[in-house]
Amino acid sequence: MTRVALIDDHESVRLGLEAACARAGDMDVVFSGSSVTGYLEWRTRTGAAPADVVVLDLTLGDGTTVTENVHALVSDGSSVIIHSVAERPAAVREALAAGAAGIVSKSSPIDEVIVAVQAVASGEPLNNVEWASAVDGDRAFADAQLSAREREVLRLYATGLPLKIVADRLGIAYSTAKENITRVRVKYVDVGRPAPTKVDLLRRAVEDGILTPIEDAGDS
Repeated sequence: MTRVALIDDHESVRLGLEAACARAGDMDVVFSGSSVTGYLEWRTRTGAAPADVVVLDLTLGDGTTVTENVHALVSDGSSVIIHSVAERPAAVREALAAGAAGIVSKSSPIDEVIVAVQAVASGEPLNNVEWASAVDGDRAFADAQLSAREREVLRLYATGLPLKIVADRLGIAYSTAKENITRVRVKYVDVGRPAPTKVDLLRRAVEDGILTPIEDAGDS
């Protein structure tokens, strides 16, 4: 059962999402409220575990920033999906840079939100039009300036191959492959898009066009 928290300052939006989660059958809405502060206070008060996935409105009416909210939720142990009208690309990019797992437009059918929650809960990268548009709108955000070799190593490693197999396929030493992945991670940190886990590296590879979702499914 996926534990879901809904944070939006429009009650009607939350009620609609709650009903959709209930229909899905494999989701439990553990919190529904209008602020990240309220959610974290609820966690402290009840001692409840972090939600697996938090569906978060891009802009809340309490004066908080999207970076503050996403950082707080990710640091607390939850994955975050931004639920937005996607009318502010800069804020969307800010949310992704802060660690959000992806974006779903409020104009999308509500079932798409449910599918997104299920995907993120199972550790799959969330790739959609809103995300691609936000990244495309700012090439500085998308470009970590990886070398050709670093891109080759990342493409194979992000599909799920062990680093030893990556090295063998490219005809390079294991230590060289490891150094390349280390440099890739450093470069992504330098542009504000950290990738500490293999799933994060997969997301970065998809964002930057190094790997496609179809290629990922075929090679893994």
